[in-house]
Amino acid sequence: MTNIFEYAPAPESRAIVDIKPSYGLFINGEFVDGNGTSFKTVNPATEEVLAEVAEATDADVDEAVKAARRAYTRVWSRMSGAERAKYLYRIARIIQERGRELAVLESIDNGKPIKESRDVDVPIVAAHFFYYAGWADKLKYSGYGETPLGVAGQVIPWNFPLLMLAWKIAPALACGNTVVLKPAETTPLTALLFAEICQQADLPPGVVNIVTGAGDTGRAIVSHPDVDKVAFTGSTEVGKAIARAVAGSDKKVTLELGGKAANIVFDDAPLDQAVEGIVNGIFFNQGHVCCAGSRLLVQESVADEVMDRLKRRMATLRVGDPLDKNTDVGAINSAEQLAKIRELSQVGEDEGAERWSAPCDLPANGYWFAPTVFTGVSQAHRIAREEIFGPVLSVLTFRTPSEAVEKANNTPFGLSAGVWTDKGSRILSMANRLRAGVVWANTFNKFDPTSPFGGYKESGYGREGGRHGLEAYLKGADA
Repeated sequence: MTNIFEYAPAPESRAIVDIKPSYGLFINGEFVDGNGTSFKTVNPATEEVLAEVAEATDADVDEAVKAARRAYTRVWSRMSGAERAKYLYRIARIIQERGRELAVLESIDNGKPIKESRDVDVPIVAAHFFYYAGWADKLKYSGYGETPLGVAGQVIPWNFPLLMLAWKIAPALACGNTVVLKPAETTPLTALLFAEICQQADLPPGVVNIVTGAGDTGRAIVSHPDVDKVAFTGSTEVGKAIARAVAGSDKKVTLELGGKAANIVFDDAPLDQAVEGIVNGIFFNQGHVCCAGSRLLVQESVADEVMDRLKRRMATLRVGDPLDKNTDVGAINSAEQLAKIRELSQVGEDEGAERWSAPCDLPANGYWFAPTVFTGVSQAHRIAREEIFGPVLSVLTFRTPSEAVEKANNTPFGLSAGVWTDKGSRILSMANRLRAGVVWANTFNKFDPTSPFGGYKESGYGREGGRHGLEAYLKGADA
């Protein structure tokens, strides 16, 4: 007799996406071959090679910057804000229309679950273009002036390829700048599909240029003498190198870097709700989130109860095919990232922390890591100090609010934090004392285009999103 409760997968079809065998560079409104070699982009869930992608050389980057400069000087900076807004609105609508295609391609190339790319990433991407389209003809009310900077060089990471593109390109264009953007080498495909959307929207040639490649391509963009603005999201190590490279120049810079966020649970918190927030905070997008709640701080009196509930909840997480609509945790983005997660997890065990991983069968092919929690962690442990950037949670305990603040702030990072409590006064007190750019109250990982995002200390500087996100792309009210 068939078990009526046997698992039934609900796969999303790949047929909606047409992945080309090879991709060139998008320069001056057209796809071109480029002067360099090519590299492979791989489906992390299967290790299948998806396409060959052109690797931009210094000469290619120079051509892209020249195209951006021409477009800025001759067309885009001369266009009224209302006219620029029309293009941004058009792009936003096309993103909505092609949302399913974008979501499927993002999950194939990145490894994230389709329900996240479909229900979170793509809608927020469209929302960013809609939001900044609304600002394009209202810059005089921003408080940051109305004069664009010129050419923006933008380098984005692999964890949210399309969303980070929107965070960078939408405000830049709204303010009247043109763009040369490099997506991460492991996740270039949705950026190249966005280039097609720019063509579909009849965006003037050169306003957006997409050059693919690895670190050398990024360095060529950052160091190019005709780039006026550098925007980078990625590791703290690379962010420091960029800061050194542009020091002494007049380039404007924003850096959104690593994190080691504290998710703080008090004994009066709604524990079931808090457990859902803990799960969302660290296992969303496989933990590939710069603001992931990777350090759980639990008040001692409820620590055992929270851990029992958390382990029961983790045991229900489904790890597997990113295109299955039931999947909760997808594939790790690359073999290199998987090796780093494994290394730091082993260090956690070697240092004496107790490891527990959710029981699950991992696929034979691809890059996978079971959701994992470490208890018995001290602040001296590397897993409590270093960014793992994977589905690994470190648990510490505290007794008083002051101790919670001290432990939460005991990190070189300062990107985000979460506070779970029934007392509004405690939330306000904690928020004022935590050195984090974003503090969530009784929730985690909530984003909105109207709200600024950014960090302190080694998590970078500058803000993206909201009215504050315009400042990085304008010369200032006194310019």
